[in-house]
Amino acid sequence: MPNHIDPLNSLSFSMFANKGVFALLLGSGVSRASNIPTGWEITLDLVRKVAATRSEECDPNPSAWYENTFGQQPDYSDLLDTLCRSPAERQQLIRSYLEPTEEERVEGLKLPTEAHRAIADLVKAGFIRVILTTNFDKLMELALQDVGINPTVLSSPDHIKGALPLVHNACTIIKIHGDYLDTRIRNTSAELADYPKEFKQLLDRVFDEYGLVVCGWSAEWDEALRAALTRSPYRRFSMYWASRGEPGSVAKDLIARRGAQLISIEKADSFFSKLNEQISALISFSRPHPLSVDVAVASLKKYLSEPKYRIQLDDLITEEEERLLKIRSSPGFETVNGVVNTDTVTRRVRAYEASSEMLISMALVAGQWSNITQFHPWQRTLRRLAHKETTSGTIIWLDLQRYPACLIAYSLGLGAIASGNLSLLGSLLSTEMPSSRKKNEVLSVQLSPIAMFDYGTEIMKILPGKERHYLPFNSWIEDFFSCNCKGLFRSEQEFQTAFDQLEFLWMLSYAKATVAAEDGHDWVPGGNFLFRHGSYNKNFELVTSSIAALKDNSPFVKSSIFGDSVADCEKVLQRVDPLMKRQSSRFY
Repeated sequence: MPNHIDPLNSLSFSMFANKGVFALLLGSGVSRASNIPTGWEITLDLVRKVAATRSEECDPNPSAWYENTFGQQPDYSDLLDTLCRSPAERQQLIRSYLEPTEEERVEGLKLPTEAHRAIADLVKAGFIRVILTTNFDKLMELALQDVGINPTVLSSPDHIKGALPLVHNACTIIKIHGDYLDTRIRNTSAELADYPKEFKQLLDRVFDEYGLVVCGWSAEWDEALRAALTRSPYRRFSMYWASRGEPGSVAKDLIARRGAQLISIEKADSFFSKLNEQISALISFSRPHPLSVDVAVASLKKYLSEPKYRIQLDDLITEEEERLLKIRSSPGFETVNGVVNTDTVTRRVRAYEASSEMLISMALVAGQWSNITQFHPWQRTLRRLAHKETTSGTIIWLDLQRYPACLIAYSLGLGAIASGNLSLLGSLLSTEMPSSRKKNEVLSVQLSPIAMFDYGTEIMKILPGKERHYLPFNSWIEDFFSCNCKGLFRSEQEFQTAFDQLEFLWMLSYAKATVAAEDGHDWVPGGNFLFRHGSYNKNFELVTSSIAALKDNSPFVKSSIFGDSVADCEKVLQRVDPLMKRQSSRFY
């Protein structure tokens, strides 16, 4: 196993999990494979032209000749300023470097490269919507048009003033230095030292609101662009810097200032092609079953209707289980190293949720209608998904491997609560799970949103909006299901009541397991019912009243959720009541 996460894998996963969030900043290196020269190559060619006007030979080292002749290093901007005094003259000179001749066109030169076409594919798929470029050429526009996209091109202050907001365009190309067909291109040092206010404001918005992938840009010439990157105050999303070889000192300074992740590449073509391939692979892994979710759920209902479909039921669950296991082993779900922050943890959590969509939808129905025999395939699936793929790596990434199993357990539990299927709920919570810590650990212990983390869920306060929550992961899970099982409950209040009852009974099942262990354990995990005034008391009264009135016939006893007899149930209730009241007293 590698001892670090490949930065390209990290970028692929970040871009996949945050569709449309990343902008590109492209320099002349991206157009290099098309035989369009870089700024330095144009500079050397301009030196040759200067030497020719003096009837002198500057090869094989034009740079050294220029320095010996004029006492300074050749400068692209200075040469253009010297040779062509007006913007129109500079435009005509640059045109010859950027537009293909007929012969070049036949040879495929000065046309969109593999990099441009890979980027166009990513734009078409919706992963990139904003492209900033210092290039004057139209290769990016041509590649996009070939896949049916006509981008909005902003190359002058006038364009920016009349443009729609970036979020309303399928793709926006911001040509920072202008377009070579427009005489207002920026070339000289003076022109690159400062930008019009419209460009400054637009760059500030992009660098604030988007993640950034830099490729083919040395940062040497563009003082105003460097200033825009430096003054950006926020780091909402990550920045990646793709570089051939060691970055220059100016680029290194920007990388350090922005906290960017450096990606070493051979060339822009292979970099963007691999990025496109990896994102395509993630799409393939994460795409739901070829049947839609609705059709899969309909198939599940059919298979639950009669015992004769038990093989088809098992196959349906197994097939989706295998797909989810493959996703968990794919790029982006590595457990070794990797930056741990709000952005990366949120992406990982949401990616697990997206990849589990099919099984979650199926489990909500299965919890309602399955009998104990039909529940057996789900127990096997939960055991396999709860098993950690590896035990080596960063603790939070290792713990989150079990998150899909936790989500599916909640789905089955909410379905069981909705239909009053407490026998299935009892079987669910008492399902024996593989564990490296203790033999025969039950599901209610291993997949508790609190206990599934080796060092507690305090780390999950890193999730957005959960910074001050006492049970941050329980709260996150409740928010997720509040949005994803609306068809199961008639109102938000009905859902909240069911969610609290599930977590209350889950807590009692946990207590049952630890009481049986007789290890002196004096703690059980609470739930979100602790934060709603009266919810704990309401659930406690519901259970105790049922047991007092119905004794062994109480559904809470018959289901064996927290005891196999009235005496066992009462023992657990007597144990948890002071613990829960002590916890709830902290909030009321």
